[in-house]
Amino acid sequence: MNLDPTKGAGNGNIASSSNSTIPRHCLANGGCPDKFYNSLINDFSFPRGGIPSLRLPVVVTSQETGLVARCRRVYAHAHDYHINSISNNSDGETFISADDLRINLWNLEISNQSFNIVDVKPANMEDLTEVITSAEFHPTHCNMLAYSSSKGSIRLIDLRQSALCDSHAKLFEEPEVPSTRSFFTEIIASISDIKFAKDGRHILSRDYMTLKLWDINMDSGPVATFQVHEHLRPKLCDLYENDSIFDKFECCLSGDASRVATGSYSNLFRVFGCTSGSYEATTLEASKNPMRRQVQTPSRPSRSLGSITRVVRRGSESPSVDSNGNSFDFTTKLLHLAWHPTENSIACAAANSLYMYYA
Repeated sequence: MNLDPTKGAGNGNIASSSNSTIPRHCLANGGCPDKFYNSLINDFSFPRGGIPSLRLPVVVTSQETGLVARCRRVYAHAHDYHINSISNNSDGETFISADDLRINLWNLEISNQSFNIVDVKPANMEDLTEVITSAEFHPTHCNMLAYSSSKGSIRLIDLRQSALCDSHAKLFEEPEVPSTRSFFTEIIASISDIKFAKDGRHILSRDYMTLKLWDINMDSGPVATFQVHEHLRPKLCDLYENDSIFDKFECCLSGDASRVATGSYSNLFRVFGCTSGSYEATTLEASKNPMRRQVQTPSRPSRSLGSITRVVRRGSESPSVDSNGNSFDFTTKLLHLAWHPTENSIACAAANSLYMYYA
């Protein structure tokens, strides 16, 4: 209450003032509770005619607790190239950071020193044939980690073998078929992301065209391959010209490893089942009104590359159409997504929006 101290209060009370200006609708909700109103009468003595300087609050505001992220520690000056992966170790004490040529091992409590455990940089950079694209610790074995390369291979290394892990414990790669080799073979074979399953038995990898599920006990080939961008194979030339072929799509697995998911163009992402003998696929759109539909393998050849090329080269903004009649737009892409470790929900990042899906 901001009573004007220069004006003394009289002996009369609000009841004796015939022209009191204290309103009954003194609160924002349109009423003045009797308990509050009576307290005014008992606690104050008002002069005749009331006190014009008395103002009562008419707006009630509430402020929720806001959480703000604060940087606790900076681990600096350890990489010469952009960091593409960070992974915590199951021991709760260390983590790794990886760039194109090196993987460093850090202690969470030591920010000014790290150990270089993988180094693929050649003495002469002209001899460089592959780079590191992703790396992740094993979810339960603190001495094991895996990293992928631009040549489509995954290396499993054991930190107990040596301080510098130049040699790998296991190598996972699919044999190349010479008859299918083309100018784009090495580009689309580059692995953009790898993820361990929660049990540590399987590794999921994503290259430009496919998702592959690997068993760490079987390095002869993947146990399952999921076609994601097979309908784009006739358009690789256009994808190369507009740099879309170098897009880095991430992948993720459900907590029980029964399903896998990855992103695509037009803000779409695809979910595949991993049950034995059944690899059903579902496509959803990252939008406020998701469109759920079953995606099937194209039943007829795609349209000729020439017509699509002319559309792209003249700068048309109309989206292309695949052989199933599904439109796709290369300018909108869903690169990042993550599956909840225990619940059946997925977080997807499309442009500047974050979408949560629960099934």
